Amino acid sequence: MSDSPLRIGIVTVSDRASRGEYDDRGGPAVHDWLQRALITPWEADAQVVPDEPERLKAVLESLCDDLGCALVITTGGTGPAPRDVTVDVTLAVGEKELPGFGERMRAVSVKKVATAILSRQTAVIRGRSLILNLPGSVKGVAECLEAVFAAVPDCIDLIGGPRIETNPAVVQAYRPHS
Repeated sequence: MSDSPLRIGIVTVSDRASRGEYDDRGGPAVHDWLQRALITPWEADAQVVPDEPERLKAVLESLCDDLGCALVITTGGTGPAPRDVTVDVTLAVGEKELPGFGERMRAVSVKKVATAILSRQTAVIRGRSLILNLPGSVKGVAECLEAVFAAVPDCIDLIGGPRIETNPAVVQAYRPHS
């Protein structure tokens, strides 16, 4: 696997974007942020899916189990609305929840947007994959990645995934277990 680039799944969860009613901006925001932050060669498997639990479940399972993505980042569907199912599906496919990711993202976001307390984003481990839920807004994507990504490389190390090196000008990976 060392000769293969790091695989990262980027999943935008949005009924309207999946129907083409507006352009997906969340997924490209994740991609752009990772492009600046990662030194390790990587490739993205980007998808836009509707807020449908079975479809999202199949996509997350495939990205982790079939495609071997070490990291899967979702954007959208983290709120309290009836069709916001991303977190519920993520928890269902995960083997271990890592609630500290969501706690940290909300702590940072609530300083800028009072309604950030309504966000339910979290992170889980599935096999050797980390699945991380982000809010759907472009601004929220950047704020949340900046808040938590320093811990992502160590987490992936601990679950047996590939080593991820970051650009210290964007984010300094913290590896207390190395």
